[in-house]
Amino acid sequence: MRIDLHAHSTASDGTSTPAELVAEAATAGLDVLGLTDHDTTLGWPAAFEARPAGLTLVPGAEISCRWHGAPWPIGLHLLAYLFDPTDPALSTELARVRMSRETRAERMVEMLYADGIDITWDEVLQDAAGGTVGRPHLAQALIRRGLVGSVTEAFEPQWLGRRYRVPKEDLDVFAALRLVRGAGGVPVFAHPRASVRGPVVPDELIVEMAGAGLFGLEADHTDHSPGEQAEMHALADRLGLVTTGSSDYHGSNKTVRLGARTTAPDVLERIVAAGHGSDVVG
Repeated sequence: MRIDLHAHSTASDGTSTPAELVAEAATAGLDVLGLTDHDTTLGWPAAFEARPAGLTLVPGAEISCRWHGAPWPIGLHLLAYLFDPTDPALSTELARVRMSRETRAERMVEMLYADGIDITWDEVLQDAAGGTVGRPHLAQALIRRGLVGSVTEAFEPQWLGRRYRVPKEDLDVFAALRLVRGAGGVPVFAHPRASVRGPVVPDELIVEMAGAGLFGLEADHTDHSPGEQAEMHALADRLGLVTTGSSDYHGSNKTVRLGARTTAPDVLERIVAAGHGSDVVG
């Protein structure tokens, strides 16, 4: 079986609609796909309805979190699988994070405009197509104006990586673990050692997270070097956590393809057995 447990649609910052995404997954030869848009379950119904025969869907979300134990806050993401999307506590907090993303993006548009870059908020909202607003939607506006050549370039320090970046309100990581578990979900730490993205948390935090309900580490990710992958596998073994592999597919916003990294079938079985807020489809 080919299992990819981390992919995004236009419900957040991917470029494929949920229906297009599941079709692409089937074409890529996947047997199982995890739909994990940022802080939203908006894409679930359309993906379920359009699911091709032979493809199993694992509903989830990638939750924006923050750890406040360092001299400065460090952002991290939790992949939450099989939680109840109607759970009041979790859905309320996800709505708050989505609103923070929108407020943040609007402020970034204002900063760009103040520097003579004529990007409009209506344009960004149109790109987001009703989904969770993110920096990739601003990046697309910069690309259209010929100011950058790619989303990756737009995320460099002189653009959205620092100069025009505004912090957003994320969930405290331990609060997020409690909420996901309380909603019947299964939390996996997304790309935990991806130093190419910026500061990473120490192993001591992952030990604490394991004690607070963390179920696994996304060890096999395209942003991990071979050494970082090995470190995460070793730490997961020591803590009794599962390890997953995923593409973190964003369509044309990134160069990585569906199925670039995969998860072992026995790991999926353990995730499915642990989740009781929603069911796999297929």
